[in-house]
Amino acid sequence: MPPSTPARPFVRAHGLRMLCALTAALAATQIHAASYAEWKPGTFYAAGSLVTYNGRNYKATVDQTDYSSTGWNPTTTSLWADVGATSGSAPAPAPAPAPAARSYVGYSGTWNTSIYDLTTSNIPNYFTHVNLAFAKPNTAYVKGSYAFDQNMAGFEFIEGASTNAGQRTFTAQQAQDLRNNIAALKARGTQVWVSYGGWAYSQGSEWANFNAKGVVDLALDLGASGVDIDWESNGSSCNKLDAANFSCNTDGQINGIIDSLYSEIQSRGAKLGISVAGWSTGAYYVKGSPFEEGKVQWASSFGGVMYTVVKTRGSKLSHVNLMSYDGGAYYDPREGYESYRAIYSGPINVGMEIAPEGAGGSVLRIPANGVQYDAEMLSGSNNIATAYYNVETLVNYVKNKGKPNDGFMLWQIWKQRVHQPARADAATENTAGQYVCKNLPLKGDCAQAIPTLPKD
Repeated sequence: MPPSTPARPFVRAHGLRMLCALTAALAATQIHAASYAEWKPGTFYAAGSLVTYNGRNYKATVDQTDYSSTGWNPTTTSLWADVGATSGSAPAPAPAPAPAARSYVGYSGTWNTSIYDLTTSNIPNYFTHVNLAFAKPNTAYVKGSYAFDQNMAGFEFIEGASTNAGQRTFTAQQAQDLRNNIAALKARGTQVWVSYGGWAYSQGSEWANFNAKGVVDLALDLGASGVDIDWESNGSSCNKLDAANFSCNTDGQINGIIDSLYSEIQSRGAKLGISVAGWSTGAYYVKGSPFEEGKVQWASSFGGVMYTVVKTRGSKLSHVNLMSYDGGAYYDPREGYESYRAIYSGPINVGMEIAPEGAGGSVLRIPANGVQYDAEMLSGSNNIATAYYNVETLVNYVKNKGKPNDGFMLWQIWKQRVHQPARADAATENTAGQYVCKNLPLKGDCAQAIPTLPKD
């Protein structure tokens, strides 16, 4: 039966009121959630975080543990999804801040190793970064060539190393396999960075002829997440003056390296971070500071060589990998950390070196057997400090005295393979890494281990 005549205007009026109410409620909801806290560079964002940038809202698609102090803004990276324009109204409450992410960086020496070693089964998942060591700072690499051999890139993988029979070169399949292995590690959550320099590539004209374009081209063709500058000072001398006047004769070179690399990355919109390997005493010897020469360390030709670049270019760095070893019996890695922290606010990864190897002769051990992690700190005298160079002390120090995003660095992942085995009382790649993983702690399966691989 058709509805009575009086009912029709009621239905229309009632439906209109409901529609208006629904529209108003929806609009109110949109206004309330139309904008979020502004995106900030150098901030950790967990997957699902919502931010506002340049009038639009973005949602983090993954945990962003590879941020830098300058940041990859949402318009330049696929780590963010555009979820619409803002209304300009009051922002919705910001999501609860995610805990800061700690890094565990492992340098992977390429000599006596194979590209097929770089697999997820060979590298524990608590490694957040693997740094391929080393590539040439003056590489003449041409984008799209995939010439990853020693002559062009500098890597010494057996697939592309110089031998008595001549120079090996990568086949197309080998080049693709290397890129696939890097992609698989990245998908698993372990970034692969290219480390340029090292001792061997810092003794000639390599850094004087730094080729930012070739460096970036090589990193991008490999599918790397960043560029690590392992600039080892050659011929440096510093004036040992106060902080306002302190300088070294090599400041211009290292500053220029970071500036040109940063400009190259930015101009191309490349999604690459920049890190530096900080020499152990690299931030020491500023007159009037707790790290002035003669107070905590005997003279060193490397003292202070990283001071100016880290202090003035820190905003261009993702993190510092502190080579807190090789400083000798008087070198205290805790003081090394504090010297960099005094001039740099970003993440610092405290380095551990698996013995045997190292100019300082110190042996990394685990555990510390009760050595206090903050005893005799900055006493103003030359103290024998070897007791504090152990995994337990360093982990406790970073956890209790450091910043929430500080982590650790390991030299190197394949130590047992490319050098002699560690002595019986020393830490190994696995015992050191597993201790850091469990006690810092790190994300991942702390029981995973680097397998024993044959020497190539």
